[in-house]
Amino acid sequence: MHDSPHDPYVRVRGAREHNLAGVDVDIPRDALVVFTGVSGSGKSSLAFGTIYAEAQRRYFESVAPYARRLIHQVGAPAVGEITGLPPAVSLEQRRSSPNARSSVGTVTTLSNSLRMLFSRAGRYPEGAERLDSDAFSPNTAAGACPSCHGLGLVHDTSEELLVPDPGLSIRQGAIAAWPGAWQGKNLRDVLDTLGHDVDRPWRELDAKDREWILFTDEQPVVTVHPVREADRIQRPYQGTYMSARRYVLRTFSDSKSPTLRVKAERFLTSAPCPACGGGRLRPEALAVTFAGRNVAELAALPLTALSGLLSTAAATADASETARVLTADLVARIGTVTELGLGYLSLDRATPTLSNGELQRLRLATQLRSGLFGVVYVLDEPSAGLHPADTEALLVVLDRLKAAGNSVFVVEHHLDVVRHADWLVDVGPRAGVHGGRVLHSGPPGELAGVEASATRRFLFDRAPAPAREVRAPAGWLRTGPVTRHNLRAVDAAFPVGVLTAVTGVSGSGKSTLVGMLTEELSGVGRLVTVDQRPIGRTPRSNLATYTGLFDVVRKLFTETEEARARGYKAGRFSFNVPGGRCETCQGEGFVSVELLFLPSTYAPCPDCHGARYNPETLQVRWRGLTIAEVLDLTVESAAAFFDDTPAAARSLRTLLDVGLGYLRLGQPATELSGGEAQRIKLASELQRPRRAHTLYVLDEPTTGLHPADVEVLMRQLHGLVDAGHSVIVVEHDMDVVATADWVVDLGPGGGDQGGQVVAAGPPADVAASPESRTAPYLARALAD
Repeated sequence: MHDSPHDPYVRVRGAREHNLAGVDVDIPRDALVVFTGVSGSGKSSLAFGTIYAEAQRRYFESVAPYARRLIHQVGAPAVGEITGLPPAVSLEQRRSSPNARSSVGTVTTLSNSLRMLFSRAGRYPEGAERLDSDAFSPNTAAGACPSCHGLGLVHDTSEELLVPDPGLSIRQGAIAAWPGAWQGKNLRDVLDTLGHDVDRPWRELDAKDREWILFTDEQPVVTVHPVREADRIQRPYQGTYMSARRYVLRTFSDSKSPTLRVKAERFLTSAPCPACGGGRLRPEALAVTFAGRNVAELAALPLTALSGLLSTAAATADASETARVLTADLVARIGTVTELGLGYLSLDRATPTLSNGELQRLRLATQLRSGLFGVVYVLDEPSAGLHPADTEALLVVLDRLKAAGNSVFVVEHHLDVVRHADWLVDVGPRAGVHGGRVLHSGPPGELAGVEASATRRFLFDRAPAPAREVRAPAGWLRTGPVTRHNLRAVDAAFPVGVLTAVTGVSGSGKSTLVGMLTEELSGVGRLVTVDQRPIGRTPRSNLATYTGLFDVVRKLFTETEEARARGYKAGRFSFNVPGGRCETCQGEGFVSVELLFLPSTYAPCPDCHGARYNPETLQVRWRGLTIAEVLDLTVESAAAFFDDTPAAARSLRTLLDVGLGYLRLGQPATELSGGEAQRIKLASELQRPRRAHTLYVLDEPTTGLHPADVEVLMRQLHGLVDAGHSVIVVEHDMDVVATADWVVDLGPGGGDQGGQVVAAGPPADVAASPESRTAPYLARALAD
């Protein structure tokens, strides 16, 4: 390597992004490099915020004249110099918003190849015109079935669903599917004006009237004269009637609110579209076959079966050269997906039903087939959401990316991936202002001599876990039989008053099973689900607003002498309403920059420079700090600053307890990882006064956590159990599973090969199960 006339290292000098303290580091190319360190130490700031951001900046500068003008607006990374940096590709842990049209086929682009195969080499009915590949896509106007718009399902409703209690009158809320508040009152008033009796019990109304009220497509407009109230003047208005069926279908298809869509779905039934039989395509596309099947039938096959069928078809004597070429390409591309253990998925499987681990591996498979070489792949925790058995397949893929002539830079916490690295960059020693230094950059084995590293202890000095007595259940929660996704009539029992871990390979049905736990189950009482969904989707939502801490802070500023003299109320210190906020960015601190042909991005506001407030508001100070400066404090700094303010101190203490001391109070929700969002939700729950028995359900709470942070989190979860509550975690970290009182293991495989309870019992019993794919890894964790 050193004989090359080219410098074989990416050399970073003076990196100051976020908490990086002027970092200088040399990182070898053509190697698997893993960046480690506790959460918030600065490893992502170095890998993504500095190295990848600089590669992206150079790309903009070289190929996009329009984007070049915006680079100074978007901001170059705070770094002195980077040399030896090739082009970079980023694979981050971001789940796109759920979309019924997004599928395994669209994510991997395998659907494009299958459509091309049908267009060019399919068997057409005699006399039929050859179709373009778009005609085989349910997501295009040329291909989508006109009856179901390419969704394959039609939705409808019934009187029993819309009116669950026919003993109620319309005024009492008999039509449960109708909206609440003014909109529901308006529909009742319109019916009243039309002459329908809204005060008689529903079952006593004439059947013809009930049919019209619920199902008519008419939308009559009438003048409504509201009942006068003593304290309000209400003028007549024009009201439009909409039937309950029409309202529910429109809300389900058009509403941007997930809450309203979920509510509407409760009143709907789904059935395969009668026109296309669930095939999603026009009749002329479904009439074309290859190997005796149409495109919808092939898309529904597991990938392993699809690959076998295509290979057999291409080997037949009557196969054309076009069919052989297109089939060979498709089979090779399917091979990269099945190599990652995803052969059980079908091309038409919707992405919202996939686990994070499955989605991450699909993206990796796509990169493997891209044929790029000489680039830096920067990956954000590719092992997140992966069972230890799946992680072994991941390591093979990372090695293949490297062997193809690429550099692979991975931000990672999984110790098996860390041990597999050629080179380790350990950042720390702790989070936030206590981190931001490179403690070690070199071969993994040399980290053993770095005393300051939090990672060293887990790699080299692992002390055996203290013996802990398994808690006895105080009762049982029983659920089932559950039939959903890949679960088929599954019965499961979860013990009360203990910590339960639900395990199994990616896609085995863990989240689906746990999702069946509701407050209606006997013995649940209060249910708290702590998932990894964002706490907000824009920079306007942040840690302080979500936890309620910001209400306390605004009250403190309102009570200052300066605020009272100016007549400022609490709203003055909110960046969500006009008054005190900066109107240029409307209190976001950022403005959206639209990039031609590229995704829009956020840039700091040119007027307030990210402060969010106007100059007058920033003249008010509490203990020497402005409201913007308070939002810029880390949780750790704020805990000292608000030490004598009980309402604020309680929120901050719980955030510290779950290991989030490094986050800033005003850190936008868009900058938080799924694991951080989950711990913020847990902290919000922990700060509430303890009530009666509560069941806490957490979906992979250790995702994105360094082993040192996992210890902090598990102390909190065991503390909840010791206080008399029940905790259920869906988990892949075997060290966490080993500390549980009870384990429910699903499998044996993923998708159609999973969906069964393979083993259940204390960790030691599950570790001895011969049917469980989790068992050998759990046994190893128990032995450590």
